[in-house]
Amino acid sequence: MSDLIESDEIESLIPHRFPFLLVDRCLEYVEGQSIRGVKCVTSNEPFFQGHFPGRPLMPGVLQIEAMAQASAVLMSKTLKIDAKTAGIMFMSVEAAKFRRPVRPGDVLDMKVEVVMGRRNVYKFAGIATVEGQMACEAQWAAMKVDLG
Repeated sequence: MSDLIESDEIESLIPHRFPFLLVDRCLEYVEGQSIRGVKCVTSNEPFFQGHFPGRPLMPGVLQIEAMAQASAVLMSKTLKIDAKTAGIMFMSVEAAKFRRPVRPGDVLDMKVEVVMGRRNVYKFAGIATVEGQMACEAQWAAMKVDLG
């Protein structure tokens, strides 16, 4: 297990930036195996303006995107990818389930594991919780892509 992965390192590993960077830091990292990422959900998130006025909820697809970004951090760090020349790109998502709403003030705690890796394609499984309660779970695939 490695040390904390802070926002500056995350930005060196994946191309996402505000307002679409959905991982604030990673608390646990096991090379090639797993990562634990955190997203502190604030009332200032741009998606809350329309989802939904007066009753803000983090869209489920963005919860999955946050987990996918955590998996991209995992593989970019593992494979020593420079975000300027290559990246981990989403391919598919399956078995997505949503269990509780995610609201402003919540901390989305994401645990992601590599299920399979073959050539440049990887499959992941992830669970996102808030205060120990499952918010969502999903499985997805991504691949390493050269951006050259």
